[in-house]
Amino acid sequence: MNSREKIQLALCNKNSGRPPVWVMRQAGRYLPEYRALRKKYSFVEMVKSPELAVEVSLQPLRRFALDAAIVFSDILVVPEAMGQPYHFREKGGIGMDYSLDSENCLNKLNTTEAVEKLSYVKEALLLLRKEVGANKAMLGFCGSPWTLACYMIDGGSSPNFPKTVKWAQNSPKSFARLMEKLTEVLIGYVREQATSGIDALQIFDSWNALCPDSDLHEWSLKWIDQIASEVSSIVPVILYAKAPSNRLNLLSSCKVSGISIDNETDLKFARSTLPSHFTLQGNLDPALMETDEETVRKTTHELLNKMKGDQGHILNLGHGIRPQAKIECMQSLVKTVLEYPEK
Repeated sequence: MNSREKIQLALCNKNSGRPPVWVMRQAGRYLPEYRALRKKYSFVEMVKSPELAVEVSLQPLRRFALDAAIVFSDILVVPEAMGQPYHFREKGGIGMDYSLDSENCLNKLNTTEAVEKLSYVKEALLLLRKEVGANKAMLGFCGSPWTLACYMIDGGSSPNFPKTVKWAQNSPKSFARLMEKLTEVLIGYVREQATSGIDALQIFDSWNALCPDSDLHEWSLKWIDQIASEVSSIVPVILYAKAPSNRLNLLSSCKVSGISIDNETDLKFARSTLPSHFTLQGNLDPALMETDEETVRKTTHELLNKMKGDQGHILNLGHGIRPQAKIECMQSLVKTVLEYPEK
């Protein structure tokens, strides 16, 4: 069985003629039941409480016939477990409680206890597995070392993360030291996820495009490979990298089973460019979920027709669903996939 077949089997794609479907960042501010919980608890409180995390993870599945449950968490739980907490800014975006502004800060990052501090994610996964049973897949995820470093060095959300790029360029040895620390913790973290019932793991390299081609391997892909190598024999690994389409061949060199494509790249082009054994995930524009039901139906149907017969396609958005998304648009998306191909 090749890697693509493993992913399709893991994601319960036993239906004829349609791909599995889920949506990146399924739970969130577009759901009224989520907003009701947020009035009572902070985001971090919900992430750290296994029972609340499971409740939020199940909210989209109660409304929509999705094929997979995505555990409610955040990529920044890893730097927090290492001693660098995060929060959400009042005007939007992510803030770290402090930024890594010197090599001295690297000494403060704890790698020995970090995985143990993330045990709440494992507990949430074990509870979620019981809830979803065997009929739906369950997905875990983490951020890539490069993407986590961007938030850690720049101190949160930042246009183009200039401090991180400058550090990586000017101090490659200390930057590699940070990457080693993050990779060590991430390997332990994804191992815990892989043994807690997940059917696939997604690695988010959201800021991949900020790496120059000449530095892409040393800054990002090298570390992703190390993480994927540790768990790919247990669960399939899907890489999401928001990157230009001419970088697909570089991404395909990673030791992953699937590539998640953002909506800037034509999915058919990606299929013709990548080796045939890769599963492709994507790649509807998230803005589509803010339009109307008929527009969603037509656009989704066009993509399904484009990928018709491709047994390695998972339907998804090209990025996370946004707070402005409309519930009726999500319903239209799922209904269109469930009824495909039309009789």
